[in-house]
Amino acid sequence: MTKFIKNRPLAQITPALAAITLGVAALLPLVALAQAWPAKPIKVVVNFPPGGAADQIARAISVPLQEALGQPVVVDNRAGAGGNIGGEAVAKAAPDGYTLLLTSGGLVSINPAIYPKMSFNPAKDIVPVAAAARVLVFLEVKPSLPVKDVKEFIAYAKANPGKLTYGSPGNGSSPHLAGEMFKDMTQSFSVHVPYRGAAPAMQDLLGGQVDFMFDPGIGLNQVRAGKLKLLAVGSPHRSPLFPDVPTLDEVGLKGFDADTVFGFYAPAGLPAEILARLNTEINKILGTQAVKDRIAGLGGEVAPMTPAAFGAKAHEDTARFGKLIKERRILGD
Repeated sequence: MTKFIKNRPLAQITPALAAITLGVAALLPLVALAQAWPAKPIKVVVNFPPGGAADQIARAISVPLQEALGQPVVVDNRAGAGGNIGGEAVAKAAPDGYTLLLTSGGLVSINPAIYPKMSFNPAKDIVPVAAAARVLVFLEVKPSLPVKDVKEFIAYAKANPGKLTYGSPGNGSSPHLAGEMFKDMTQSFSVHVPYRGAAPAMQDLLGGQVDFMFDPGIGLNQVRAGKLKLLAVGSPHRSPLFPDVPTLDEVGLKGFDADTVFGFYAPAGLPAEILARLNTEINKILGTQAVKDRIAGLGGEVAPMTPAAFGAKAHEDTARFGKLIKERRILGD
């Protein structure tokens, strides 16, 4: 005699029960992971070399994050391919909260447009965790260049097509795009010299091997020491560190904005509880005076956001830079 449960044959409900059971079983490891996390050291991959803005931001946040989570937080620099090498390492890591990425917004908003083939999809394989800092860019020139302000520099660049060189952290980086915006809006031509990171580009600017650079803040101490000339800010507003230095928008390059937001990402599939905890702790850290001061020293500003707002910012930047990339036919290294 067939048994019934609530007027249905047992044979009919068994597959549904089995599916539910399997689904619950699949979720149990994630729930247990979130409850136990963190139980070991956390690695923050920085996809640029040591000394650059991304590296300095990661190290400024890693120490207080370590204290907040009760586990070591280790910074691991994996540079190359415009940040794609470090991005791939995180995209292919386990989504367990023990591998994070600290990168500029370019990995998500720019690289898919300049690299025809990528080994991972930034829009699907990594998820935004927390924004860290909005980084301004500063137009700096070597002291020997015969200009005293940005108007003279624009005139000099237009009068000497192809004679000036500018360094950047690499093809498609925000300082590179700033240089291309500058060339486009001033109808001038300078030669782009890409480096593997902002720090080596800055070294060559200090050494006079290149003539100028849109600096993401790492050379501001050299400006203060008189080793570089700061002409303008390539951002929507002036820097509070140099209130007398105009923006490029103010001197006639209307709408010039090459800022980018640096922040943390994780492999797709990170449990929601871990993502929420990381976002909360990082936003708390960004509210501390010590971290505000450290990021301000780079000429930037802290940028606490929800994961959703951080993701939306990346989409905005994709639209903002996309037209320029297409028009200038910019490709990755």
